[in-house]
Amino acid sequence: MFQYKLRSILIILFSVFLIHNTFAQELGSDADKKMLQDGIRILRTYFLQDENWHMIDGGVEPHISGLINYIEDAPIDSILRSLNKRQQNDSVYVFRLPENVSDSLSVPGYVAAPEVRRNIEMIRLDLENEMRTNPAPVPQEVINDAKLKAPIVPAGKGMILFSDSIYSFPDSLIIPEVIPDSILNSPEQFNRLVKIDSLRNDFMEQKRLEYNEAVIGMAVEQAEKQYRTNLFEQQLRFKVKRYRDSVDYNNYKTLKEYNDQVVASVNDTIRSVIDVLTTYADYMDTVNIRVENLKGYTGDIHFQSGRENFSRIWLKNEQNDSLQVLVKSTDKRSMQLLINDGVALHRLSERQTKDFDFSTLKGDQSKFSKIGKAYTVETPWQIGGDGSVGFTQTYYENWKKGGQSALSLLIMLKGFANYSNADGKIKWNNNVEIRNGWMKPGGGEEVRKNDDKFEITSRFGLSAFKKWYYSTELNFNTQFFRGFKYPKANNPDPISAFMSPSKTIFKIGLDYKPSNQFSMLLSPISLKNVYVRDTALIDPTKYGIDPGKKAFWEVGLNADVNMKKKISNDISWTMKYKMFVNYRDPFDNLDLEMENQVSVKLNDYMNMTFMLHMIYDDNIMFPVYDNEGTKVGEKAKLQLKEFLTLGFSYKISKKVMRTRRVR
Repeated sequence: MFQYKLRSILIILFSVFLIHNTFAQELGSDADKKMLQDGIRILRTYFLQDENWHMIDGGVEPHISGLINYIEDAPIDSILRSLNKRQQNDSVYVFRLPENVSDSLSVPGYVAAPEVRRNIEMIRLDLENEMRTNPAPVPQEVINDAKLKAPIVPAGKGMILFSDSIYSFPDSLIIPEVIPDSILNSPEQFNRLVKIDSLRNDFMEQKRLEYNEAVIGMAVEQAEKQYRTNLFEQQLRFKVKRYRDSVDYNNYKTLKEYNDQVVASVNDTIRSVIDVLTTYADYMDTVNIRVENLKGYTGDIHFQSGRENFSRIWLKNEQNDSLQVLVKSTDKRSMQLLINDGVALHRLSERQTKDFDFSTLKGDQSKFSKIGKAYTVETPWQIGGDGSVGFTQTYYENWKKGGQSALSLLIMLKGFANYSNADGKIKWNNNVEIRNGWMKPGGGEEVRKNDDKFEITSRFGLSAFKKWYYSTELNFNTQFFRGFKYPKANNPDPISAFMSPSKTIFKIGLDYKPSNQFSMLLSPISLKNVYVRDTALIDPTKYGIDPGKKAFWEVGLNADVNMKKKISNDISWTMKYKMFVNYRDPFDNLDLEMENQVSVKLNDYMNMTFMLHMIYDDNIMFPVYDNEGTKVGEKAKLQLKEFLTLGFSYKISKKVMRTRRVR
């Protein structure tokens, strides 16, 4: 066992030696990088992680850890510079999600589960009292249906009620089962028997009608009770759902505010600790430099922050003339060169120097001309995006012409990660766009949402012919926050929310891409899905979904056109056009969307943006009113949204570079 472990350690150290030499020259290939990663993994496994392996000499562990840290970490100077830069920008180092707050029950304003259960019970009791005091009217169709389903006795079958002992005949209407011949032979007795039989039938019919009336009454009463019970449960579920949503929103908002304060405090502490540690690390870190003159004599200089060290060295020329120089380190990154005292300088005069024939260095150059290019640099990935924040503020006071004060905020974020191989035959474009805008009108009105978009698009293409690509694309579009028909006080119920609705389109077709500024995707095979997650609050029928369902699917033809145009150095225009035609009903089920955006660059960090967004969807209906304001129907309409904003912007674009071995 000892020999096996010793052999493993020798192999590991030899591998690390080879890795370090390769790293010191240049990690130019993926194989070299993999060799380095494998070496670090082996060291971690046998020395630090696997508890089944034990070190013979416990003192080697700190050195192995130091070696791993040296390979994995950046030099201390790079680390200090990076940390100091982050410190100057008040960077955030750690964060925590609000749902991970462990002491949530102690946060003021947080509604705990026992209180939620008590309030739900109060909601139930209040609803019971309300429905007991004011019973809900039962629809006539429910009553009629109960009457039809009541188990009544049909006409002519009234004897069943007496044979089943539900009713009985009085003694005066009882007819013996066997009639004596004396009664049959007596006309008077026979007529009396006939009269009793007639009275008996009348009595039996009366009882049948009474029984049917009682059965129908019981059926109607049971149907009314069941209807009110179902209505109670439905309203209770709605009220409990709305209450739970308000509790969830309150708890999230409460925990977020509390968590933001805790995160800010923790990051302030971390920044203070980093200031202390970086100052200490910079002070304690040392650098040793060896200076060598022409004759091979050396002198060592010790560099350390806050301390001065010096060394003397003789400078030599080819004639072996000497000049002593004092090299003094003022801190870890700077030094001074001083000529030693006692040196007298005289005016220089021409002096014969030894000639040197540099042609002797040329030698045979043929062997160098045969060296080819070992590596090439590729940039398959390009990552970037841009973001802008725009503000608009209007204030009126004693303004004769009228108007309303308002404050609005619009945030736009766009990002992309595009892949293209060296020969351009494979392209994979990924884009994400987030827009969110809010407006606060004057006069004490509530904050209103005026823009909300979250869209992800991923398109993969293989070269087909010339500038055409076989392509497939997945597009997902929804919003983040609930939308209302303002003023909210008059319309408290939301008309949209996150994933309510969401639209997903999967496309297969040909993509024409002559340049980076234009692309056209024609997808004869496209699958469209519209989905509403929360049908309790959002009416899915407003988005073309059948009642009782949460989604619908359509197969059709899709066309996408993306265009970018640089009008001038500071003005650019971007256009997106989408069209979806349902194969089942191509002329009455059309989906069109077009976005136009013009950006004017004012300086490096400010721009002005104008956007015009148009949507036409046959599945989205709007009410139609007559001249008197009465709703007469619904129809699809052209949707328009336009905004002009001035704000701050920032763009990033980075190419991910890698090397590839040529030979």
